[in-house]
Order: sequence, then structure tokens, then C-alpha cells
Amino acid sequence: MKNLIKSSTLITACFVSIIACSSDDSTTQEEEETVTELHAAFSAFNPEATTIYLDGSNVVIETTGLPNHETVYWGDGHPFYIEEPTVERTPSIMSSNNNAVTITVDATPNLTGNTVATQLNTIGIAVSGASIFNDQEGNGPLTQAAASLDWTGAHIGPGVYHYHLEPKAFTNDDDNLVGILLDGVFIYGRKCNATGTYPTDLDASGGHTTTTQYTSGEEEYHYHIINELYSNTGSYIAFTGPYQGY
Repeated sequence: MKNLIKSSTLITACFVSIIACSSDDSTTQEEEETVTELHAAFSAFNPEATTIYLDGSNVVIETTGLPNHETVYWGDGHPFYIEEPTVERTPSIMSSNNNAVTITVDATPNLTGNTVATQLNTIGIAVSGASIFNDQEGNGPLTQAAASLDWTGAHIGPGVYHYHLEPKAFTNDDDNLVGILLDGVFIYGRKCNATGTYPTDLDASGGHTTTTQYTSGEEEYHYHIINELYSNTGSYIAFTGPYQGY
């Protein structure tokens, strides 16, 4: 009889424990999925190029991919066209190239899982509306295409206009917002808004947790462009990875 009572008590405790755990998981899941407004950082994105909206627990970013700054890649006659004699311009120009990109990211990045390597093509959207790429060009290193990068570390070819390096058009050795990556984590310039200096506690992805100019005093995990010169370009890679927010 004593054994029966002990067994019943144990079963009841386990049942209660399962209910409690189930309730906690449900609550956590519900909290993660309940997002009612866009992050304040999205206010910095170019409204002429981007349409950004919530879709459940996701954020959808639709962009024309056409940046709001000067570059040789706009092509002769465009108001944003500038001469860049040292740039070995690729054949494509933005007026004749389809740069439109749509990405969907988690409104609340999952920072509890494994890191994920970046891939070729768009790895994020910059505040200008153009794409961000990693440190690779095709199946090789970026150095093979460095001569085609414009003054702000971007080019076309193949595909959309995109930044490989620190986009000097809107962040140049400062703490400005660069954009958002595919894992839903924002990326900033080389300096930290919380300290005004280059951060010294970055992880392998160039990320750390501090306040930013968009978090109203709350700490948040985010990336920075790492303050290390890349090869002979005299500039800094925008993002090499891996992602931390999947």
C-alpha cells in the first residue's frame, strides 16, 4: 500500500510537472510570437526604397534595392551618378538592372541555437535599401573583384547592387546603423553607441550585447563592422559571419 501511495504521488507530481512545463513553453512561445510594433531601428531605413511590415512573428522587408546615394553604378545621366575613374565598372548599371529583393526575418532573433555560416548573394538589407553581401565573390575571395568596388564598397555583378565593405555613404568610422541581416540581427558601424569607442568584447561574428541609439536604454544583441582592415582595399568587410540569430 505504501508503495502504491508513493507511485501515485510520483505520477501526480510528474503530471503536474508536465503541465507546468507545458504551460511555461506555451507562455514562452506566445511571448516570442507576440510582436505588436516594428523595432525603432527600422525608422532609419530609406522609405523610398523599402517597405517594412510585421507578418505575425516575422518582419518582411521589401526593397527596390536602389540606394539613396551617389555611385558610378547609377549610370551616366542619373542625378546620383558620379565619375569614379579608378573603378573598373562592371557592365551593369542600376537603371537597367533588377535590384528588387524581399527578405523575411524573425522579429525576435533566436540567439539560443547554433551559429550558421553566411552564403552567397543577399545576406541582409542596408538602410539605403541595397543588399549586403559577405566577403566572398562568386566562388572565390573578394580580392579578385576589389577593383570594381565603388567609393562606398559596393558594385553590381552578378545580380543586384550590393555592399561588401563598410558602406561609407552612411557609416564611416562611426556608430551608425548599417542594416539588418537575414537572422534578424541589426548591424552597426565600427564604433559602439554605448561607449563611443571601438568595442573590445565582440564575439566571432562581430556581435555583443549593449544599448544602442534605438533601444531606449535596453541592452540588445547586435553586430558591428569589425575594426580590422581587409586586404589591400583600405576598408573593412561589412560582415563575414557566422550568423548568431537563427
